[in-house]
Amino acid sequence: MPDAPPLRPRDVFDALRKTVVGQDEATREVATAVVKHLSAHPSGNLLLIGNSGSGKTTLMHAVENFLSSDQRLESFSNVVRVNANVLAEEHQGRGKSILSRLYRNAVRKVGVEAIGDALRMVERGIVFVDEIDKIRTHVGGVPNVRGIIAQEALLTLMENENVELDIEDPERTTVSIDSSSILFIVGGAFEDLYQSVFHRAQIGTDVAPLRPTVVVSQSGQVREELAFHLRDYIGYEDLFRYGMTPQFVARFDSIVVFNDLGQQDLASIFVEPEKSIFRTSRDYFEKFNVDLQITRGAIMAIAWEASRQKRIGARALKEVFRRIIRDLEFDPSQGNDSNVPRRTLTIDEQMVARALKDGV
Repeated sequence: MPDAPPLRPRDVFDALRKTVVGQDEATREVATAVVKHLSAHPSGNLLLIGNSGSGKTTLMHAVENFLSSDQRLESFSNVVRVNANVLAEEHQGRGKSILSRLYRNAVRKVGVEAIGDALRMVERGIVFVDEIDKIRTHVGGVPNVRGIIAQEALLTLMENENVELDIEDPERTTVSIDSSSILFIVGGAFEDLYQSVFHRAQIGTDVAPLRPTVVVSQSGQVREELAFHLRDYIGYEDLFRYGMTPQFVARFDSIVVFNDLGQQDLASIFVEPEKSIFRTSRDYFEKFNVDLQITRGAIMAIAWEASRQKRIGARALKEVFRRIIRDLEFDPSQGNDSNVPRRTLTIDEQMVARALKDGV
């Protein structure tokens, strides 16, 4: 592996999994693609499909942090994240805005004098494109010019063409960038796609129609849900009908559908990551000499309530927890000052139940 230690996909997976919860399949795919990229082995681009809040952006951040945290991977740490709509607005055309970002990012790392090193970092770069579902070629049967431009711009880069780029130096030098080794990982929620495939599954167009299943929480609460998982029903034709061209879709070796997050996944996301919602809240109360604690039952009750809102995934945790914590945040010390001994505030299941009932 040039300029990098020999890593296994398992090593990268274990590192990413410390941050990304409940999406092992997607994390495995990304870990394997990253290792292939680091070893200069042909690595196919990835298309990630998942609900808002399912972890796509978190996974992208985790890869970026993993590469930047190890000096031995410095030459492969040129990572940029862009919104797909940027490609529809660029004036340079042919995806050059992405290459310009990669080049500026590389220059910040190696210095403006090391043009050769910067260009090599561009050609070893990783590009994360978010909201890729927003650049469909048609909307409601009407051509979407912005989407067509954006798909063509990104396709130009992914088709391994040499692209001329004017770099920002006094001579306005034009260089040729070989984009064949750049790894592209794109993701989107594909809301309309989800709805159309879900409708097809509901009415049983080409499969047996969905049937409700009973879901029971760890505390014994019961509700009925339709057990629908997009990966079980989606096909390439669904993507084409949605507005992703066959040429564009063909540039991705893997199409990875994220899981819907269940109660246990949401409970882990709520407390375990370094910057989890609960840890961040604890840090806030710490400023007022208050030790914020939470019982296991309260965690599971919050996760159960959040799991009802499947279309927004982990983002539902913030809304649910806000209903519980807002009054406590307003007066965290309850009149105490810095001279008062440290006290403990514990959120229990009864407190959660009261807050959620009052918030209905």
